[in-house]
Amino acid sequence: MSAGAHGADPFPFARDRVMIVDDSEANVRLLERVLRRAGFEAVEGFTEPALALASCRSSLPDVILLDLHMPGTDGFAVMDELRPLRPEGTFLPVLVLTADAESGVKQRALAAGAKDFLTKPFDEIEVVLRVRNLLETKDLNTRLQRHNDELTAELATQQAREREQAERLERRSARIDRVLADGLVSMVFQPIVSLAGAGLVGIEALARFDDEPRRPPNEWFADAASVGRGAELELHAVRCALEQLDALPPNIYLAVNASPETAVEPAIAALLNGFPVRRVVLELTEHTRVPDYEALLRALRQLREDGLRIAADDTGAGYAGLQHLLRLRPSIVKLDIALTRDIDSDPARRALASALVAFSDEIGAVTVAEGVESVNELRSLRALGVRTAQGYHLARPGPISALRRDYTDAFGD
Repeated sequence: MSAGAHGADPFPFARDRVMIVDDSEANVRLLERVLRRAGFEAVEGFTEPALALASCRSSLPDVILLDLHMPGTDGFAVMDELRPLRPEGTFLPVLVLTADAESGVKQRALAAGAKDFLTKPFDEIEVVLRVRNLLETKDLNTRLQRHNDELTAELATQQAREREQAERLERRSARIDRVLADGLVSMVFQPIVSLAGAGLVGIEALARFDDEPRRPPNEWFADAASVGRGAELELHAVRCALEQLDALPPNIYLAVNASPETAVEPAIAALLNGFPVRRVVLELTEHTRVPDYEALLRALRQLREDGLRIAADDTGAGYAGLQHLLRLRPSIVKLDIALTRDIDSDPARRALASALVAFSDEIGAVTVAEGVESVNELRSLRALGVRTAQGYHLARPGPISALRRDYTDAFGD
């Protein structure tokens, strides 16, 4: 359709191209006058079918009024020639001009591509009405085709996105398979020390991954969770950590990390029951809301009765807020690095940490400050009543052998 948006015109089809093909010049001139009076501006008439077809090969019109019976190249031959010129999925309305009322002729014309019939001699109103009806049909067909094309493109984009996502998840799952099968998960241990006497009270087990791509452990666990294998990878890391428990002095606790989703799995209870749980602290990493506290507390009840201590990790950041502490009632409250960082120079951080320390004291929990990286932070935490801490200022994570070397009193060496 040569026109732009039809709605902007007084006569919506004024600029649509109308072609007339009839061997009678009188008929052509009559139809041209009728259509131009009706408001059509682009009307071209041909008495030679060959010239009309040449014009169509250059640019198809919007509608063709075609005489059916012409000497030499008749209307049927013209429609045969038009068929390969029409792009697939497009609608080219052909209005057949004929005085032949035989039904067989009309059936043949319909099969050849005709969309409507105009009987000679012409009624002017009927001519205009038929042409406009065909152009409206063409316009609707064009908009429908455009809409279908858009839907097809959206579907193809969505399918490509889904394939890409499936491939991405498959690659993630394959990486998890590899690190589990090839023993590429190792554990390092960070000391947790008393701020009263700087003695070792516990260690936190932290997973490390010896595989490409090199990236932080939290990204490995996030990848595993995205393919439904978060609990599997977390349980593997917990198992690797617990296997080092016998290397620790009996008065030093071992803290292992698990998400609430993993903590409700029966597999973690079965795993922990194979070890002296009184020497174990389960740190519940809290990066999303706990969907069902009752289920979590039920899953942990027997283990807690057996002596397992629960630590609320990441307190002061993310979703680990007061409601989490009230529902969980942990034995240990760990102040997140986002709270301890620059606490010596930030009154707001000091106020929040002080409130958490008071809350912990009230419920009989021990406060552990994470991420301590300066002596000034350590002094401020001690002044606030924080009892224990860990961080690079105190000690970096390392193997058990490094702990034995640095904390000989605790190990009795």
